[in-house]
Amino acid sequence: MDATEIKYFIEAALLAAGRPLNIDQLQKLFDGRMTPEKAEIRQAINALNEDYEARGIIIGEVASGFRVQVKSGMADQLQKLWEERPPRYSRALFETLALVAYRQPITRGEIEEVRGVSVSSNIMRSLVERDWVRVVGHRDVPGRPEMFATTKQFLDYFGLKKLDDLPPLADLSDWESLRVQLNLPEVEEDTSDEAPVVPELPVLYPEIREDDDEVADEIAEEVGEVTSAQDDEEELVVSEWPDPVESGG
Repeated sequence: MDATEIKYFIEAALLAAGRPLNIDQLQKLFDGRMTPEKAEIRQAINALNEDYEARGIIIGEVASGFRVQVKSGMADQLQKLWEERPPRYSRALFETLALVAYRQPITRGEIEEVRGVSVSSNIMRSLVERDWVRVVGHRDVPGRPEMFATTKQFLDYFGLKKLDDLPPLADLSDWESLRVQLNLPEVEEDTSDEAPVVPELPVLYPEIREDDDEVADEIAEEVGEVTSAQDDEEELVVSEWPDPVESGG
């Protein structure tokens, strides 16, 4: 099998797989004597990228291997192809994810210490269910809290080959720069960490001002008359009965 055949076979394999394939996986797709060396496979991938130079696709390398993907410059225009709107996440979720990515392994308590607020169970559950974060062990302290770290799927989703490819982040307040560099979706403001708003109790006679003494006195008199009338109605009336001794005499 010559170089051109190897190149076209790899192109077909990556398109058919629909997921990243590493060099070993690509090599196993060839038959026995026709199996190329790993260096030949890499050369074929480089040749494909040269062919794609003026086109809208590229073979990118992520943590799990190589994949055919749309160039970032065309991604926005192609959003119309996907009927499902991309999921929206809260700022609290992305801040938590950033802390896991840049300070892993990290416990939930350590995340809360940096953010200054509690981390809801829903946030950690969402990150684990998306397979962006996983438990990698337990901190050797009282309670043995779980330690979290990112996964290969996290790197694949954000188009990264390794953690060193993460953009520099000076501090947590710079998370917006991280969102832009990783092409993250817009976030929804999350108020779950804020103090709950206590509703005001209804005010009796809201139209009356505290300094409106005259009206207040009138209402007080009305309330007093009603109360007095109720007391009179509820008063037990005892009839006078004749003395049985006198009536018998």
